[in-house]
Amino acid sequence: MISNTIAKRKSMPDIIAEELKEAILTGKFKEGQALKQEEIAAMFETSLIPVREALRTLEVQGLVEFKINKGAFVSNLSVDEVKEIFEIRTMLESGAIEIAAENITGEDIEKAEAILDGMDNETDGKALSRLNWKFHSIIYEASNRKKLIKMIAPLHANVERYMMLYLVDMKYHSTSQSEHRLILEACKNKNGKLASDILKAHLGLASEHLIEYLKRR
Repeated sequence: MISNTIAKRKSMPDIIAEELKEAILTGKFKEGQALKQEEIAAMFETSLIPVREALRTLEVQGLVEFKINKGAFVSNLSVDEVKEIFEIRTMLESGAIEIAAENITGEDIEKAEAILDGMDNETDGKALSRLNWKFHSIIYEASNRKKLIKMIAPLHANVERYMMLYLVDMKYHSTSQSEHRLILEACKNKNGKLASDILKAHLGLASEHLIEYLKRR
């Protein structure tokens, strides 16, 4: 399951967390499914300690939840939770991008544009979701607010598995790309207020559609 090269670079808890995250995002592990620590430890030929660390990491990312006296389970986001996550994202990210627009460099713009170009013809939900975060993170990093970005990143992880379906199955990808380019153009022009306003609308629309999707499901 794990190459020797990867194993040498990363700790066992990190390796387990990445493998489990991949299984959750791709649907191999379903919502509400029990994650039995003994079975996971046997799978990775390790003790329970790194398994617990890995599960706690995924708990922070919103992918795993612990139930008292029952153990760990793949989390199941409710409509209310999705709504709250996007409300928090909007507050944090609109502030981050307003600051970032003042500091963003030509190199940052070029990197973000290259990511958008790569996303145009991408059809894999997992790849799109991760490129989407990469695009946003490049811009936010220009804010030079490390703590703020650390607060934003887990919120993206919380809804990543749903965004994978949302971007592809709900045909939102092309609209999202158009909005991304408007955001980037505002940043390019150092217009933080406009970038923030476009981002708020971008996240608001994504939230509405995703909530509709979850309700239908």
